[in-house]
Amino acid sequence: MAFVAAGAAATLLLGACSGGGDDGGGAAADVEFNQGLTEKVNASDAQGGTLRFAISANMESTDPGNTYYGYIWNFSRFYARTLYTYATEPGEAGREVVPDLAAELPEVSDDGRTWTVKLREGLKYEDGSPIVAEDIKYAIARSNFGDQALPNGPKYYQQLLDQSGDYEGPYADPDDPLAGFDAIETPDDTTLIFHLKEPFADFTYVMVHPQSAPVPAEADKGEQYQTRVVSSGPYKFEEDWNPGSGLSLVRNDQWDPETDPIRKALPDRITVEEGVEQNEIDQRLVNGGLDVDLGGTGLGPAMKGQVVTDEAEKVNLDNPENGAHYFLNLNVHVKPFDNQACRQAVQYAINRDAVQRAWGGDIGGTIATQVLPPSIAGADPELDLYPSENNQGDIAQAEAKLEECGEEGGFSTNMGIRSDRPAEVAAAEAVQESLARAGIEVNIKQYPSDTFTNTQAGSPDFVHENELGINLYGWMPDWSSGYGYMSQILDGDAIKEAGNSNISELDDPEINKLFDEVVTIEDEAERVEIYAEIDRLVMEQAVLVPMVFHKSVLYRPDNLTNAFFNPSWKMYDYMALGTTATE
Repeated sequence: MAFVAAGAAATLLLGACSGGGDDGGGAAADVEFNQGLTEKVNASDAQGGTLRFAISANMESTDPGNTYYGYIWNFSRFYARTLYTYATEPGEAGREVVPDLAAELPEVSDDGRTWTVKLREGLKYEDGSPIVAEDIKYAIARSNFGDQALPNGPKYYQQLLDQSGDYEGPYADPDDPLAGFDAIETPDDTTLIFHLKEPFADFTYVMVHPQSAPVPAEADKGEQYQTRVVSSGPYKFEEDWNPGSGLSLVRNDQWDPETDPIRKALPDRITVEEGVEQNEIDQRLVNGGLDVDLGGTGLGPAMKGQVVTDEAEKVNLDNPENGAHYFLNLNVHVKPFDNQACRQAVQYAINRDAVQRAWGGDIGGTIATQVLPPSIAGADPELDLYPSENNQGDIAQAEAKLEECGEEGGFSTNMGIRSDRPAEVAAAEAVQESLARAGIEVNIKQYPSDTFTNTQAGSPDFVHENELGINLYGWMPDWSSGYGYMSQILDGDAIKEAGNSNISELDDPEINKLFDEVVTIEDEAERVEIYAEIDRLVMEQAVLVPMVFHKSVLYRPDNLTNAFFNPSWKMYDYMALGTTATE
């Protein structure tokens, strides 16, 4: 899933709210650095208060069927329940897939192609009407099928379901929106039967994604459904949302906690401020004026540097390696990157040491030389096809590759980045400086993060027209496997006209075939070997330039309760949080 980097902060005033105890009065006196990696910090079941979020951009979308940023997948669970989700626990326990709307784990046929899911009894929307299986079928249809399918988010259902090409999506026939959609059966209101083209061992993970959140067809307004999503969770929209307006959630009195083993729904109210500068977010977190940075990537470089070295503040920090990878995409349809040797020149020229320092050094991440993050089985830390002394680049080799691709002396190219994330801007400048040593001139083009994945870097036409040979991007796994990490960014079948995450537009037959084959293999060890092979082949193609496996510095304000890092969401688990803040 798409990931955003934390921004830089200006010189800030430090301070923190006081309090203590497990009754919701503030952080306990014995909190420790990285405590949230293994346990719930300031554990409390106390209800009430206002949980306050802020983000430096506008939210990508509130529509659970039209999102691909990890923070929205985490946050939308306040008002949009899915078939399955992850256990609300720290550490490895947080990787377990558990039922949400579903009553139990799916029943799978012997051939692995038919998956049956039963819903819980008593599920309701905010208006008191029942949630039925057909609403989930409709939600999957609107986000995956037809020319008018929602642009953001993955298209796993489209790729995996055994659906004929005749179905044109729910918007083609408003009078009968599911006519011809036979790959999902709903024989009654509480049963869904999924028919897959081929066995797919990871299908339960796909049903975790917010695209399985139910949508009543009569309430759907296409992309404008984001204005007021019909709630299936413990909170509902207080008023309509439009990008930049901020969001307020209040309790949904039709939500029955007896049907929901995941959510304690502790706050009375949840607010999101949009477009708040990162330096202000950091300052308000430390001073107690906010509870959570919605982006989930942690403090910006300036504040990070201050609190990490302040022992009194450091106890409020968690510094997890969150499974995200920041890299450069080299687009194979933008000259001269249609030539492999020119792509390899960038691999040799980049100064990974300088890029790591742009993210804050060791606390900001570890230097990457392959695609797969260390937490994913199949990652090979020894894979380094473009080595250099101290990771500072090999200019002689870069110049040799430039000569090989007919660009002796260098060339000029454009690089797309997200403007509202200063750490990415700093990293882009480090890339610009390091490539210039080999005669590669990089012109940085900045775009807002809420449209970057859909409208700019995620639109192949825009990339080609604006000659964005390079795009700086961050990615974390849709789920914790090689397929869950790599398929959407490297499989040719994943290339889309909008909301595209295969930004390099890699469409290599050998790699595509391996992606098709690996999902049919039952033996996990064999699958892991194939993931390692895909990683090696991608690095040979040189379309993705590894930079940093990200480590976030997350700040826990004293008034935040039940704060812990969930390795599946790659940030604090928002469903567990409570607060003592009343504003």
